Amino acid sequence: MVRSSTGRRLHRIAIYTLFAVVALYTLFPFYWMIASSLKSGQAIFDVTFLPDLKFNNYEAILSDGVFLRSLLNSLIVAASVVALSLGLAIAAAYALGRIDFRGRSPIMFLFLAVSMFPQIALLSGLFEMIRWLGLYNTLGSLIFAYMIFTLPFNIWVLTTFMRSLPRQIEEAAIMDGCSPLRIVRCIFLPMMGPALISTGLLAFIASWNEFLFALTFILTDENRTVPVAIALISGSSRYEFPYGAIMAASTIVTVPLIVLALLFQKYIVSGLTAGAVKG
Repeated sequence: MVRSSTGRRLHRIAIYTLFAVVALYTLFPFYWMIASSLKSGQAIFDVTFLPDLKFNNYEAILSDGVFLRSLLNSLIVAASVVALSLGLAIAAAYALGRIDFRGRSPIMFLFLAVSMFPQIALLSGLFEMIRWLGLYNTLGSLIFAYMIFTLPFNIWVLTTFMRSLPRQIEEAAIMDGCSPLRIVRCIFLPMMGPALISTGLLAFIASWNEFLFALTFILTDENRTVPVAIALISGSSRYEFPYGAIMAASTIVTVPLIVLALLFQKYIVSGLTAGAVKG
């Protein structure tokens, strides 16, 4: 009994220690970013874990019209990508998950293969296509580019989730005279809530954080998004690198995403798990 109790205690201590190490490894960069954002000048190079609460960097960033404009641009792009990708993914998921036709599996694997391509491999072709469409230096170019990566993933997850829904409900709705559009809107959408939240949030985060396409397809300050705006923050002279201002801007951009992820954590896990396991 004594050995068993000691073994359980050691096991519990090991679990808590591992959890503490993982939490420290994960959260410390965010803490250091916030702590550095409260420093300015030479103090940024001092190793202090409890800095003074000085919000000079935040005041400078929030009074910068270019940065505020980039926040709005990022919000417009991310929200548009989420709305368009979810709308198209729901329609595609209904066709691939509920309608029997030849070639469904190859189409699904094609969507999966498209999502595996690295961004840099598609950059040149996308650039030429965006210039041909007349979207260069517009927010539409980013929305178009981000849809290429968010839409296949959303279709894959929503299709596997929709395949797991019972067909008896759909058959009963058809017997009652419901059209496919009404079946999707009134029956499937409420049942797909966790999957929609998880895929929508992941698409929002991916669009919000994307840098390469935003740097390539946008030329002027009024159309830039947050990641590029942060990269272009400059000091008062060519020899000054504004670490404090960059950390403050990064904190402003990152904290809302962390809050959203924590609020919808349950839906993210349940939505992705249901789509992966039941399909």
